[in-house]
Amino acid sequence: MNKYELLYIISSDADEKAREAIINKFADMVTKSGGTVDQLEKIGMKKFAYPINDKPEGFYVLMNFTSDSSLPKAMEQQMKITEHFIRKMFVRLDK
Repeated sequence: MNKYELLYIISSDADEKAREAIINKFADMVTKSGGTVDQLEKIGMKKFAYPINDKPEGFYVLMNFTSDSSLPKAMEQQMKITEHFIRKMFVRLDK
């Protein structure tokens, strides 16, 4: 099992209910695959340095989790087809 840090940005177009659904979806992916969510921090709405996808701001979420090495790839594929998703960054933490 590896430790990962995931930072992702949800579009400012998404309402509160849609944001919570996205956050819960990816936290559930970790737990259903046998991993654990160690920390989930909803950083909140932040302005971008430059517009991304014609949006001036987005909702930032930071999640630290433990899982096997195949999960980040599966999560990345889901993020590509999830509406209101702007950016994501996975980092594998040292043991």
